[in-house]
Amino acid sequence: MGRALLLVMDSFGIGQAPDAGAYGDLGADTYGHIAQAAAHGAADRPGLRQGPLRLPNLCALGLDAAAGRGAPASLRGRYGSASEVSRGKDTPSGHWEIAGVPVSFDWGYFPRSVPALPAGLTAALVQEAGLPGILGNRHASGTEIVAELGADSVASGKPIVYTSADSVLQIAAHEAHFGLERLYGLCTIARRQVDALRIGRVIARPFTDTPSGGFIRTANRRDYSVPPPEPTLADRVVAAGGKVIGIGKIGDIFAHRGISETRKGAGNMALFDAMLGAMDDARDGDLIFANFVDFDSLFGHRRDVAGYAAALEAFDARLPELVARLRPGDLAVITADHGCDPTFAGTDHTRENVPILMFGPGIQPGAIGHRDSFADIGESVAAHLGLAPGRHGHSFL
Repeated sequence: MGRALLLVMDSFGIGQAPDAGAYGDLGADTYGHIAQAAAHGAADRPGLRQGPLRLPNLCALGLDAAAGRGAPASLRGRYGSASEVSRGKDTPSGHWEIAGVPVSFDWGYFPRSVPALPAGLTAALVQEAGLPGILGNRHASGTEIVAELGADSVASGKPIVYTSADSVLQIAAHEAHFGLERLYGLCTIARRQVDALRIGRVIARPFTDTPSGGFIRTANRRDYSVPPPEPTLADRVVAAGGKVIGIGKIGDIFAHRGISETRKGAGNMALFDAMLGAMDDARDGDLIFANFVDFDSLFGHRRDVAGYAAALEAFDARLPELVARLRPGDLAVITADHGCDPTFAGTDHTRENVPILMFGPGIQPGAIGHRDSFADIGESVAAHLGLAPGRHGHSFL
């Protein structure tokens, strides 16, 4: 038994899931459509990137083979794909299922009407938090609604409240004028108030000024999730005496249950640095669980094909640093929690299969096929760490 690393490339789907039609996502293919766009020059951007998508390290681990795009000449890992059994296509469902706990209940969602929030919820939030009111109160893209209402929020002292197709309530406010800690406190109140509605997450979305006079969201985002309904892989690692180091928003996603330590960073590259630092500190029996959020939040939701392509290439270029730090007995797994096809209509996630790329000293290259649940990923990591089998999923080790 060595250590385990679980890397989630947030929203990096590899093609429509078997039930994509039920979610309005027939034809979605985050990876395939980005690669196709790049091949035709549609992912070129001066000063950022140009030409075909270049992911030599991910492809050597089996990415193209997992996506049904052909096997590499030289394979360095075990590869496969997985579809989700949890209902929905959101962050908590995907991550919890990866960690061995599929979601068997239906999340609550806010309607696309305006206003989107029930009047009673709005009134309770305003009263308990002592607010002069709220702005927004509708489905919206976060960047767009902050650009539209940011100035009004600063002038009025009213936070911007919005939602999306996910089971989520997002609250945006200016870090200085409204106050970061005040925003976190407001989200704590909101988290309690939406529990009865089965809303998966409340997200604090602080923003600040830009030199050009606009607004930009900061890295001080904080997610307030409901806790998973049963012990996850993280809980099991800690119960066995190991440590779980969460990178990025992992702690928030699991309501900080089973997370021994959290390390954050502003952007994928800073998160990669934090993960490498955790590798220097982790011991046998420990789990490093990392989420790389930029793929989703900066490029998928914003339907930015060139930005997504460049982020993939930057991530790929750093994988040799990870490989160099692996010790005998270590296991690393790269996967995703859902899709967010930047060529697709709208701004929401897409119901897709995800890649499973497994590598490390002693891991024999080959195929594991398609898995019917993300929970197989968590069970495989658990088996590697010497943990007893859980209730869901089957190890492919």
